[in-house]
Amino acid sequence: MVVGLAVVVWVVSRQASRVPAGVAPTVESLSACLDQAPAAGGARIAYPLPATVFPPDLAPPTVRWFAEPGAAEGSDAADTWLVRLTLPDGQRLEHVVEGREFWPIPAADWARITGAAGAGSVRLDVAGVRRLRSPRILCRAHALFEVSRDRVEAPIFYRDVNLPFVEAVRDPSTIRWRFGAVSSVGIPPVVLEGLPVCGNCHSFSKDGTVLGMDVDYANDKGSYAIVRVEPEISLNGRGIITWRDYRPEEAVSTFGLLSQVSPDGRYVVSTVRDRSVFVPMPGIAFSQLFFPIRGILAVYDRGTGLFRTLAGADDPAYVQSNPVWSPDGEEILFARREAYVLQGESADGGVLLSAQECVEFTRDRMPFRYDLYRVPFHAGRGGVPRPVEGASGNGMSNYFPRFSPDGRWIVFCRASSYMLLQPDSELWIVPAAGGTARRLSCNTPRMNSWHSWSPNGRWLVFASKALAPCTQLFLTHIDAEGNSSPPVLLEHFTAPDRAANIPEFVNASPGAIARIREEFLDAYSFLRAGIEAHRGGALAKARENYEKALALDPNHEGVHLRLGMLARDQGRLDDAIGHYRAALRCEPHFGAAHLNLGEALSVKGAFAEAETHCRRAAEIGPGDPRPLHNLAVVLAEQGHFEAAAKEYRRALERYPGYEPSVRALDQLLHDHPELRQAAAGDAPATPPSAVP
Repeated sequence: MVVGLAVVVWVVSRQASRVPAGVAPTVESLSACLDQAPAAGGARIAYPLPATVFPPDLAPPTVRWFAEPGAAEGSDAADTWLVRLTLPDGQRLEHVVEGREFWPIPAADWARITGAAGAGSVRLDVAGVRRLRSPRILCRAHALFEVSRDRVEAPIFYRDVNLPFVEAVRDPSTIRWRFGAVSSVGIPPVVLEGLPVCGNCHSFSKDGTVLGMDVDYANDKGSYAIVRVEPEISLNGRGIITWRDYRPEEAVSTFGLLSQVSPDGRYVVSTVRDRSVFVPMPGIAFSQLFFPIRGILAVYDRGTGLFRTLAGADDPAYVQSNPVWSPDGEEILFARREAYVLQGESADGGVLLSAQECVEFTRDRMPFRYDLYRVPFHAGRGGVPRPVEGASGNGMSNYFPRFSPDGRWIVFCRASSYMLLQPDSELWIVPAAGGTARRLSCNTPRMNSWHSWSPNGRWLVFASKALAPCTQLFLTHIDAEGNSSPPVLLEHFTAPDRAANIPEFVNASPGAIARIREEFLDAYSFLRAGIEAHRGGALAKARENYEKALALDPNHEGVHLRLGMLARDQGRLDDAIGHYRAALRCEPHFGAAHLNLGEALSVKGAFAEAETHCRRAAEIGPGDPRPLHNLAVVLAEQGHFEAAAKEYRRALERYPGYEPSVRALDQLLHDHPELRQAAAGDAPATPPSAVP
């Protein structure tokens, strides 16, 4: 039930009007008694909330209510209900509902209600009785709502994802993208699915003709697709850029998260040189922790094909992220605060971190808050950044700003700390020039985020977890003074076991996008998907993706390596050795294949051949202690203890504190005291540290 949204406590009444005993209640009999019944009491209308404003082009909603146990004598025994809708002109629409406390408004009734849009309030009454046994109306409640003259008009593009978050990471092909209007009586159609690589944030140009979207193309987390909107859209290499091309000579890691297409579709702004806390968390509802801790803003010019820094948002002392454009494209808003380096951060860390790499946030809950800043665009030249009054310096984390289409307002998220999926995040509104911020009336009790304005500026779509662990989408009406109405649930937009997020209104018709087809998938794409599944423990899915990659490129050494590693993890050692050998036939200088083959041969007892591959791996990867460690293990297995001790020490020279070598060398010296004299000439081993 929509109980979590209810804000009105109804007055309890123990009085009741009578229905003839032993007679099944009818619309007429209940209606007559309801007219004579006293004030409301004993029940509560959960949805719609009082003063809700519905759009006239919404699919018929479902009314929900409940009897309050113990609120009135026998109120919780009600099993039959009269539902009455009284239109502004006094016309009544009445129905009897048995055995449930919800009622989908019939299409014909909804058409009559929306036909009176803008004429005044609609009164909703519910009255409960006990069928046949009770001669009384046990409880009743009422609420008033309106239907606006303002239509939504624009369809919504959004992501439909399975939870918890880590499951979607393991198998991104389960994520879907949907596109449809609020008038849809069923769930909007899927326009993109089966993408076996990461696809994420998206944005459209102001006129709805250009779509930009994060995609993990060719093993590149910085990839971004920019395509023209049409019924059949193809994602292929021709429309894909990579944020790694921003100053590639500096070789700084870049993921390009939270990119945004400019209103005219010519530019894209994004965070580069970025680093984020991006961690799977336990549970379903809030199963990831995400917020950027470093990054500057850069702009890609589709006209010239060039990247450039956005001055005023390029200070490495700060994290500058979450950029959005003003409607005229002359200004960019962004979230900013001092940059941060994680205590457990590694130089070559990927996008997804472990909880141990950022314990100051996952365990200690150290606060991390953002202020909203603005900077002029000036055709990419930037300018002087200024804080947004009302959305900065308030002791809260301010993020996800969005301009109203007329440029008068900014709606943004505010939470006690962090960004994205915060249980206490709320929507606030502030004049675009800055000023006093106001909390919107549409906020639900749990997480309000990912909002987008309709092109006509009268409706806001946003995501919330008020009713379920899986995120749902809601609408609110915004009037000329920036006031919002209680939330309207888009009940047809989500399946019960999936979350709807990243909603965006598109200035287009509902049929503007029928299908988005990927045409860039290659061996790298499936290899990447297999690696993510493998890391997540989904071994069958990993093998499926590796084999798809191999079918596209039979001579891909990386695919053979990963198939070998998977076979090893599944106990199929001979298969693993076969794939490692195949990898080396494809690329004889592949150090990782030599390393893994040497390890597998050692397990099989083929020590002489294992030694050869370990030595080759050590030559190819001079900075990696593992080949020397494995070589030492092989030498020790053959009884060459002094040579083994030497290789353990060489491994520790490469990586002081490499724990496997520290332990193995200590054990070797314990078992063979005669080697201690040789060891005494060496520097003492440092304490163990993180294993690469």
